Amino acid sequence: MKKKEVYTGIVKRVEFPNKGIIEAPDGKIAVKGVLPDQKVSVQIQKVRNGKAEGRLLEVLEEAPDCIESPCIHFGKCGGCSYLTMPYVKELGLKEQQVRSLLKPAVARNTTRFTWEGIKVSPIKFAYRNKMEFSFGDEVMGGPLCLGMHKKGSFYDIVTVSGCRIVDDDYRAILSATLDYFSPMYDRKEISFYHRMKQEGYLRHLLVRKAVRTGDILVDLITTTQEEHDLTGFKEALLNLELEGRITGILHTKNDSLADAVIDEGTEILYGQDFFYEQLLGLKFRITPFSFFQTNSLSAEVLYQTVRGYIQSLYDQKNIKQDGVIYDLYSGTGTIAQLLAPVATKVIGVEIVEEAVEAAKENARLNHLDNCEFIAGDVLKVLDDIEVKPDLIILDPPRDGINPKALTKIINYDVNYIIYVSCKPTSLARDLEIFQQNGYMMSRAVAVDQFPWTSHVETVVLLTRTEGTTSEG
Repeated sequence: MKKKEVYTGIVKRVEFPNKGIIEAPDGKIAVKGVLPDQKVSVQIQKVRNGKAEGRLLEVLEEAPDCIESPCIHFGKCGGCSYLTMPYVKELGLKEQQVRSLLKPAVARNTTRFTWEGIKVSPIKFAYRNKMEFSFGDEVMGGPLCLGMHKKGSFYDIVTVSGCRIVDDDYRAILSATLDYFSPMYDRKEISFYHRMKQEGYLRHLLVRKAVRTGDILVDLITTTQEEHDLTGFKEALLNLELEGRITGILHTKNDSLADAVIDEGTEILYGQDFFYEQLLGLKFRITPFSFFQTNSLSAEVLYQTVRGYIQSLYDQKNIKQDGVIYDLYSGTGTIAQLLAPVATKVIGVEIVEEAVEAAKENARLNHLDNCEFIAGDVLKVLDDIEVKPDLIILDPPRDGINPKALTKIINYDVNYIIYVSCKPTSLARDLEIFQQNGYMMSRAVAVDQFPWTSHVETVVLLTRTEGTTSEG
């Protein structure tokens, strides 16, 4: 294979997160943005060590079991990947991807291991409880857009007024916001922020909605480069007929260069800056920037899985019911609070201070007095906690666990650790270190938190053995 050559072939499989593999006569070609069983043409971009990377030129034939996309934006918007795949095939793909990544760990395992498949999301559409829409244009100099990044683009925006992973209220709020800020003959045009020029006003629209209560928060994120009266915007939203109820309309200022929603000061235009959500019988106070699983109903499946693993340990009398549990990378303390009734004490550690304050508030709301939440880096905080754990729960960010923090966690010598992973490649890397230090996989299951996207959660129960498999 040579650079710039064009090949035609069938996508045999898709490796996590979105790398399709074509088996050409001269070797394998990896290409992004394709689906299993599609016939595609690709142009070779890079060849190294007998492996090639290609760029998709055209989908020549769809997969035989291809279905019509339920979303009019599919293929243009970069949000969803699998909308033309039957859901059962998507589940099989995600399970296969996780099992493939865990295969080396399974081979290293010296004790019995049970793979428990993949658990489905209770709902497949309108499941998101948070969306961050971006202002921009689809083509340079085009009309104002509000939505998601165009597939394969850092700058172009697609207005996703028909998005299917959110409900009608999100779509109505998006459309009303876009209509209000689009140029009108009786109002001065309001600019959007150009990332290249670092100029402009409108940046993002953040919308959060509680699944159980129906409460809605709307937050307009802008720079401070212009000043505008947002009274009309507030009134446009309050005049909408929605299924849920707007409890707060906010204006957040953000002058950072990063293309992310960063709070550099928030004012309340209407109502309040929080709402309440319910999860497995507990109440949680959610603010615009609180970390909270974005699929509430599937989050219940995830947390019930964790709780089920722990309950099985109790039932088998492998751990004592009045022990101390560490919930590391605890976010707003959801897992900690769900486990509080079966522990003497739960200690949560989280680096984001706002999340820790939210966790403390949520524990008070739920009348849980045996939860302690500490703000700080797990690597540093562990040195200062005097009480030792009987069980450790890990729910790290996508990049996994700092190797130095991993060593400290392992040195507690607890018999059981439960690892909740949102990125199986990071999980596979961390598992190697755990296994080198005598922690073997006992059980594992995937959970589909994000239907139609390439993301998948995994829960693993690790059990400490008497010896180690190699030098740790």
